[in-house]
Amino acid sequence: MIKEEWQQIKENQDVRQNLSRLRQEIKDKDLRRRFSELIRGEEFLLTELLHSEDAKTRKNAALLMGDLGRQEFMAPVFESYRKEEQRFVRSSYLTAMGNFDYEEYVQDLKECLEELQKTEVTAENQKHLAEEMRELSSLIVRAEGIQTHRFTGWNESFDIILLTNRNFAEYTQKELISLEPGAKTKLFGAGVKARVTNLKWVDTIRTYHELLFVIKGMENSPMDALQMAEKIVKSDLLCWLEKIHAGEAPYFFRVEMKSKKPLDEKSAFVKKLSARIERLSQRRLTNNTANYELELRVIQNKEGGCNLLVKLFTLKDDRFSYRKEVIPTSIRPVNAALTAALAAEYMKENAQVLDPFCGVGTMLIERYKAVKASSTYGVDIQEDAIVKARINTRAAGQIIHYINRDFFRFEHAYLFDEVITDMPFQIGRITEEDVEEIYERFFHSISDYLNPDALMILYSHNKELVERFAPRSRFYIYKSFEISKKEGTYVLLLRRRG
Repeated sequence: MIKEEWQQIKENQDVRQNLSRLRQEIKDKDLRRRFSELIRGEEFLLTELLHSEDAKTRKNAALLMGDLGRQEFMAPVFESYRKEEQRFVRSSYLTAMGNFDYEEYVQDLKECLEELQKTEVTAENQKHLAEEMRELSSLIVRAEGIQTHRFTGWNESFDIILLTNRNFAEYTQKELISLEPGAKTKLFGAGVKARVTNLKWVDTIRTYHELLFVIKGMENSPMDALQMAEKIVKSDLLCWLEKIHAGEAPYFFRVEMKSKKPLDEKSAFVKKLSARIERLSQRRLTNNTANYELELRVIQNKEGGCNLLVKLFTLKDDRFSYRKEVIPTSIRPVNAALTAALAAEYMKENAQVLDPFCGVGTMLIERYKAVKASSTYGVDIQEDAIVKARINTRAAGQIIHYINRDFFRFEHAYLFDEVITDMPFQIGRITEEDVEEIYERFFHSISDYLNPDALMILYSHNKELVERFAPRSRFYIYKSFEISKKEGTYVLLLRRRG
């Protein structure tokens, strides 16, 4: 087909459509190579199409040259970009240039961007103007790289929000107050609001999901991209960023929108907002969705407006950095940490601990971080999980003994003081019937591994199965914590009746 389409282009037949078809076909690497050979000696026919009277033909020709990635097309594509008068075509030239070596053109691209920023924004040109600025910025950043700023604000005061499990925000609040006595805290639906005098505690508290910042002057906004951008740029954000980082602007950002808007509307809103922020800040805030230092979190509220928050990626969250490896059934580290926190007051130090379904070791690692254990064992039937658990445990700097075996064939010389585990649940090939059988067998056999006063800490998606099978082995639930009503998950503490 590529021969026929190229021949038709040479004969000036359906040029625009044939260019588009060729672009689709040469996505195949072999066809791309063959087409590149086919046009050898006739490249001028392709570059001549950059002067076509039809704007979409110029656009498709430039993109096709970019797909081919041949350096000889760089100069004519750039020259055509500079001369192009149709705004909707201009960003396509830049997209094509991204596939060439354009290093010697970087200064020209900067000048183009500076000139573009002086262009008056109208309702008619704002969409395509934003696209062009975004492509120019992306090319410049790709060529020069990003100088990531170093966070230096450890001893500064901040207004923050800690997003937590909605049912147990008070645990995070208590930890924060104990570690940062100067903190002024308040519980709200999604976690903890606080005014803190430093951030030295961020790696110590393990029960929050995210740390977000409230910036003076941009706490909320109407649901209007232009008004929102103006509010963000006029707020304390830039001064705040400069105060807590080494280095100067630009700061690279992305926008994350939490809204009930349809996906296409959200995407359009975010693009419009990002472009406007970049323009109003004179690129001191530069949008980059691949390499960013901060996230502007836009959250639609009940009143129809938006709450605005900032998440910093220059402030590294290393709390769970040991978790190098996962499997599909792995518990989220923050949920494992919450499980350990909820059960901590019932644990004893230097206990002998067993996880019969240990996965990649997250639960045992978090258990040890909460209360020091003695000899700790993890058992799992999946060899891959055990290999990954050992990697994670080494990264955590802990010693845990892992055994690749079906728990129901596991044997041990002495009894354990505690079981902590994320119980198997229905996922993939594991059916509800499989889960029920595992629970029944687990409670039938677990007594053989435990001391009489042992504690069991179960993270379970099937509380009803615990309630059904535990009494058969004289176990009872004496503490129950609902983790997620939506997911049906609980942390259950069990003891054995005397």
